[in-house]
Amino acid sequence: MATDRAQPAPSAPGDETPLRVLLPQVLPAVLVGVGASLLFLGISALAEQLQGVFWDDLPDALGIGGHSSLWIIFMLTATGVAVGLVVWKMPGHAGPDPASTGLGGAPLAPGVVPGLLLASALALTGGVSLGPENPIIAANIALAYWLGRKAQPALPGAAWVSLASAATIGALFGTPVAAALVISEALAGQPGRGSLWDRLFAPLVAAGTGAMTTQLLAEPTFALGLPPLTDPGWGDLLAALVIASAAAVFGLGACYLFPHVHAVFQRLRHPMLMLPLGGLVLGLLGALGGPLTLFKGLEEVKELTSSIGGWSSGELARLAVVKLLALLVAASCGFRGGRIFPAVFIGAAFGLLTQALVPEVHPAVAVSSAVLGVLLATTRQGWISLFTGAVLAGSTAMLALLCLASLPAWLIVTGRPQLELDEHGHALR
Repeated sequence: MATDRAQPAPSAPGDETPLRVLLPQVLPAVLVGVGASLLFLGISALAEQLQGVFWDDLPDALGIGGHSSLWIIFMLTATGVAVGLVVWKMPGHAGPDPASTGLGGAPLAPGVVPGLLLASALALTGGVSLGPENPIIAANIALAYWLGRKAQPALPGAAWVSLASAATIGALFGTPVAAALVISEALAGQPGRGSLWDRLFAPLVAAGTGAMTTQLLAEPTFALGLPPLTDPGWGDLLAALVIASAAAVFGLGACYLFPHVHAVFQRLRHPMLMLPLGGLVLGLLGALGGPLTLFKGLEEVKELTSSIGGWSSGELARLAVVKLLALLVAASCGFRGGRIFPAVFIGAAFGLLTQALVPEVHPAVAVSSAVLGVLLATTRQGWISLFTGAVLAGSTAMLALLCLASLPAWLIVTGRPQLELDEHGHALR
């Protein structure tokens, strides 16, 4: 995640003990953690309820299959129209072009947040292949910065950005570990006084509170029920190295295409042209790939991995390619959302494809290594990629394999185009 833009909480002045500096940060961190989680859970619950209405209740009432090709095309196109209206008419136009924004960043104006959240909820409801992470983090940063500066102006604005970023990451993953890894990576290149744990103290409180709030209210799980790898051998290591590298190359394909596809949509200039057309293309891709290639992909990847051995190599290749193209189009035409959860589905489908071609490969090795490779290519976040791959595998034995597999995969992706553009429409590297 691009939390390199997030700044750490202020370090202790020389004449104050760390304890006197850190303790006052606990209450703000707790409040931000709870608020970040509640906003994430609220948007997710709203999208889930609307999804049931538009994908189950309404087509059933009309006597149409909710997953028929015509309904998929209609829903994605209608979602493009709805999000286009929000981007066109709402204050702040639902934030900047998502193609040129990562996770975190400078706080948005509070007036932009309603449009951003509405556009995100509509995309989640309508089956767009994007996750909630980018808009939720941006909204939480904007709200924490705005409210925090009013309530406690003595605390620097950068501290509120750091707390909101960590809290939202903790809420999204249901654990503060992911936030600790990402914030540590961000702090590595930043000057600051005090030990690393002093600087991590308040963000970890926020991340832990956000994670616990999510766990208590929603009980999220990322476990895929893959057969555990208990005794890895040299063959497993070789498979992990090859699959992670191949998946990274596969993910890079979308990164190279990204500026060109984005430029095509930008020529339309108006959101009421870009987004409906993008929705139509997504609908056609969804009709080709089927219902598993819709939505952010978290529940769909669980369904995908529940039938290991039941998919042909052709079916898995189609799922992986269609989902990668859907992510590319959704990120290019202006839909608000994140790339992480769709990338997990792409990686899982690619991993199962390799396992279908070479049945001797352990399913946990295939899926977690491929997810690692695709995430490295599309996010350039090493810690998040490792963490996600390990969590999906549900096996501590996979951690050493993934650490080693990340090395050749990183050599492949580093310095290559990212799935993010600069202000001129050029791919970041």
